[in-house]
Amino acid sequence: MKKVDLLYAFGLKPERAIRYFESKGMKITFDWHEMLDQAHERAFTVAKAMKLDILQDLRDGVANVLENGGTFRDFRKELEPTLRAKGWWGVQEVMNPATGELKMAQLGSARRLELIYEQNIQTAYSAGRYRSQMDNVASRPFWEYVAVLDARTRPSHAALNGQVFRADDSFWNSFYPPIDWRCRCRVRAHDDENMKEFGLNVESSAGKMGTREVSVGTDNETATVATYRTVDPDTGKGMTVATGAGFNYNPGKTDWQPDPARYDHALRKYL
Repeated sequence: MKKVDLLYAFGLKPERAIRYFESKGMKITFDWHEMLDQAHERAFTVAKAMKLDILQDLRDGVANVLENGGTFRDFRKELEPTLRAKGWWGVQEVMNPATGELKMAQLGSARRLELIYEQNIQTAYSAGRYRSQMDNVASRPFWEYVAVLDARTRPSHAALNGQVFRADDSFWNSFYPPIDWRCRCRVRAHDDENMKEFGLNVESSAGKMGTREVSVGTDNETATVATYRTVDPDTGKGMTVATGAGFNYNPGKTDWQPDPARYDHALRKYL
């Protein structure tokens, strides 16, 4: 089982990632696309975790990793026995509360736990890193998009690698990583000296940003994704890259305030 790459988070004040995650409430959803973009800044959700105690277990597992550290193996070892004991594991028949329809669905599994671990840890660190970079924006105002260039890297992410925009460029409103599921990209901040040393040039997204609708789910539902026109580094031809559905936002720009007890205590009577 591969491990999420969080090396870029070294140097980040961990409390900022923790504060971001702790500020979230919880929301029960049947399908992943019921909650998209900025809604994820306000609430933690896992599709088809239809009981609050299951959702709380998953949320607590992520919070524990942020607070105390731990690999995916640790995360799974802690959660899997609990989820199995409560019946949230494997393929089961689940009712959609909005329609009353019964549907066979994958509940807990090693793969789902890995995705929950990766996405929530990545997003929390990203939000904290954005805040830290904004604290130093006066001295390091130039931000470089950095992709992991290996066989797993998507062409659209690779195309953004090395591009530099000012911190206040609207590009970062939608393309501050993660920009899709399992995105491993990050942002590196530079000052004038760095820009000269590495031969970097500042670009502008003005006139190059846009949006488009993409299909999600099975009932002709759509989501809006952000697009950016750039150049394919391999062919030199123009290409358009887009965020994934549900990732058209910057997790660090929410005006979040930490309140870890805000939702947990209020929801216990419903467990």
